[in-house]
Amino acid sequence: MALVQQSSPHARRARPTPRVMLWVILAALPGLLAQTLFFGWGNLINVVWCIALALGSEAAFLKLRGKPVAFFLRDNTAAVTGLLLGLSLPQFTPWWVSGIAVVSAIVVAKQLYGGLGSNPFNPAMVGYALALISFPVAMTTNWAEAATLWGGAPGFGETLAKIFTGGQTAVDGWTMATPLDEYKHKIASHTSVEVLGHPTFGNLIARGWEWVNLAFLAGGVLLIALRIITWHIPVAFLAGIAAMSLAFGSNADQYAPLQLHLLAGGTMLGAFFIATDPVSAATSHQGKLIYGAGIGVLVYLIRSWGNYPDAVAFSVLLMNFAVPFIDHYTPPRTYGHHKARRGVPGRSGG
Repeated sequence: MALVQQSSPHARRARPTPRVMLWVILAALPGLLAQTLFFGWGNLINVVWCIALALGSEAAFLKLRGKPVAFFLRDNTAAVTGLLLGLSLPQFTPWWVSGIAVVSAIVVAKQLYGGLGSNPFNPAMVGYALALISFPVAMTTNWAEAATLWGGAPGFGETLAKIFTGGQTAVDGWTMATPLDEYKHKIASHTSVEVLGHPTFGNLIARGWEWVNLAFLAGGVLLIALRIITWHIPVAFLAGIAAMSLAFGSNADQYAPLQLHLLAGGTMLGAFFIATDPVSAATSHQGKLIYGAGIGVLVYLIRSWGNYPDAVAFSVLLMNFAVPFIDHYTPPRTYGHHKARRGVPGRSGG
């Protein structure tokens, strides 16, 4: 009887990168659809623009490096980076701000490190964080007011014109602070009942945002079911936020309640589509749990006591820094062997 000679785990069927990335794109479509239905055409336009620019930037830089352009573009990773940025950016982000974010993600965070598999940081989050720090007005005043396509959202032509005029000034009546931003800045002088009575929150949790997050949750569950990603990072991410909220945020008159942390902002997008980047995330199951929990804790800390109402990008990038350390101390056990011990050289117990 023939036995497999490689160490565990054993891959029974190849998972080509293009197919994996295509499933990620398909799983994100429900979230994009929800964004479009509840916030207008902005995210859809951003996604198309960001993907086109990501593909163009990668092709140009591959050409400069003397690499086969078509071969590398077919892996769909540049398209995923553009997709994630288009989903993350405010709906009315000026085209040049999203352009800088995309080029920074592809050229600086990915290609200058050697391309796919060599980047230590999540490219999309590098681009997002750079845009947020460099252009804070454009990145905080261009969030669309929750208004359905059939109930008051700006038309496609109006949205397209707004994005490609290059102006940073938000259009009155089209924009509104995000629920996390609204709660963070109003709770210091109002009660939770008064804050939650603002139109931003609607009749449920966070007017429109809850449906967007639930749509990304559904897409993320699909990725887990297909074994494109494992459950470890998303569950640890959400558990980290929940644990911090239960420990420090039980008073809704001081801090945002747990349901707002989970179903507003980019929580589900971050948990299932951003933090699970296979290149920049931890590798072992134990390492993924530590990595995901660390992101969740940082998200809560920055949202509650930092300067930014949402914090997925910064939290992911900070934990990317820690990945080599996490991987060193959480190596997977090879079948038939004891788990390797990690510690200070020359030290022994006793």
